[in-house]
Amino acid sequence: MAVPVPNLDQILVFAILGATLALFIWDRFRYDLVALTALVAGLAVGVVPVADAFKGFSDDVVVIVGSALVISAGIGKSVLVGRALRYVEPHLRNTGARVFALTLGVTVLSALMKNVGALAIFLPMAVQLSRRSDTPISALLMPMAFGSLVGGLVTLVGTSPNILVSRVRQELGGEPFAMFDFAPVGLAIAAVALVFLAFGWRLLPLHRKAQAGADEAFEVGPYMSEAEVPEGSAMIGKTIGELEALTEGEIIAVALLREGRRRYVPNGAWRIFAGDVLILQGDPHRLTELVAESGIELVGAKEGAPKELPTEEVGVVEAVVTPDSLLVGATARQVRLRDVHGLNLLGVARRGESITTPLRKVRIRAGDVLALQGPSAAMPDALRALNCLPLVDRGTGLGQKRQDILPILILAVTMGLVGFGIVPVAPAFFAAAVLTVVLGVLTLREAYEAVDTPILILLACLLPISDAVACTGGAELIAGGLAEVAGLVPATGALALIILLAMGLTPFLNNAATALILAPVAAGVATRLGFNADPFLMAVAVGCACDFLTPVGHQCNTLVLGPGGYRFGDYWKLGLPLSIIVLVVATLVIPLVWPLRPGG
Repeated sequence: MAVPVPNLDQILVFAILGATLALFIWDRFRYDLVALTALVAGLAVGVVPVADAFKGFSDDVVVIVGSALVISAGIGKSVLVGRALRYVEPHLRNTGARVFALTLGVTVLSALMKNVGALAIFLPMAVQLSRRSDTPISALLMPMAFGSLVGGLVTLVGTSPNILVSRVRQELGGEPFAMFDFAPVGLAIAAVALVFLAFGWRLLPLHRKAQAGADEAFEVGPYMSEAEVPEGSAMIGKTIGELEALTEGEIIAVALLREGRRRYVPNGAWRIFAGDVLILQGDPHRLTELVAESGIELVGAKEGAPKELPTEEVGVVEAVVTPDSLLVGATARQVRLRDVHGLNLLGVARRGESITTPLRKVRIRAGDVLALQGPSAAMPDALRALNCLPLVDRGTGLGQKRQDILPILILAVTMGLVGFGIVPVAPAFFAAAVLTVVLGVLTLREAYEAVDTPILILLACLLPISDAVACTGGAELIAGGLAEVAGLVPATGALALIILLAMGLTPFLNNAATALILAPVAAGVATRLGFNADPFLMAVAVGCACDFLTPVGHQCNTLVLGPGGYRFGDYWKLGLPLSIIVLVVATLVIPLVWPLRPGG
């Protein structure tokens, strides 16, 4: 069979698509900037018509995703989830039961709201449960993250790829997928995944928290903190070894700054002088004891809180840095942490790396856990502005205004109206987002902060590029090549191939970008092989949602990296067998729900 030769338009659109994918994988530039550049390139070479360039910004997909983010933030205000967990907690008598209960809760909630939002609600609860029950935190968090991913498969709005494949189905001349069309396949996958995770947590590195007791502080790993030796400190003239002995070696001095801030790596015999700056590493609570006993001063705390606040209104909180935080890639000084947000950075915990750099020079990464000091009443707003999640029980509130039933009622009514076909998805969710603000669940500022602008920009810009791939015949060209391979295996093998392809791309691309690129191709493969498009679109949705292999492919995986004490390779231990299970279950279940053959 002759190999089709791409025409000029196809070559241009493939070049843009290839460059876009390469930039996504390189990860040097933000994905929204890459998407904007791709759209400009498409306009410049003429594969994206000027009249269609900005249709993505008004596309139903963008409206639905943006509205769902606002509704998810409203659900996050409810304390009903926390109350339910505290009610069942006495009945969770072993680690397996705790893993199952938390993962089940996250999975169910992820079907109704953005999965990273569902995980954010449960993350502080898991930390508290870990403390109270002496359960290794590493046993809880990764199963929860994976549960949030499979939970998104159950409904149309559970995850962005579902919405995108629904759009492709509509463009093929049919109806878009309805709200619960994903449920039969999604529920089957979620149920099997939950059973596996209830036992599979044993594959995780539980020993890393084996020394921590129930009465100890949550141990995310050793913090790096910076302390100065002032005049009058009890440590002047003492040795580094004597300083470390005060905490029985639980706090160690990894570096010393002296003589114009020259950095040394001291041994235990080094004498301490006034003005020395010590880079200390260890548990933050033992560090507090050391400061009180030795008279040294934490550099961040020396700046103090605003003078108009009483001391008892100043608090310290541990918070995990999310992938979308403006702190990522910057130092505390660059983002003016104190001047703009009123917070002092007291310490940084980072798994897999010992930090010896002074705090002011540390570039913060997603997954880092920070010890932050500031006014207790203003702490929630500051953390929201920074996109950091506090590692405390949400039941304490931290001064936030809470709603119980109202946000859940808004969501339930919206899901009902859409599920019964009374109101289309986009206007229903848009109205629900507006009601969330009008009824006081969220302030207008909180609603705007909840909207993930970069992901909306990515969708709006890549939708015209995706359409260009289809309109130029590029998707059909790729589909022809894949169909040649898929034609050599049974029908279910072709379905498995699409799932594998989506699973392989998603760790390197945003899952929405993968769905935008792969869904039209999968539909083309189905057409060439004489199959229905629906099962192949479902295969794309499953593959894009199930990214279990790396901590960087999905926000949920990144979110638990620091608090769980995981390393990059830990994700394979639990994620690889789960990926195989999902592949097998999806390949078997999809054809039962969505027949492969027309008229089947």
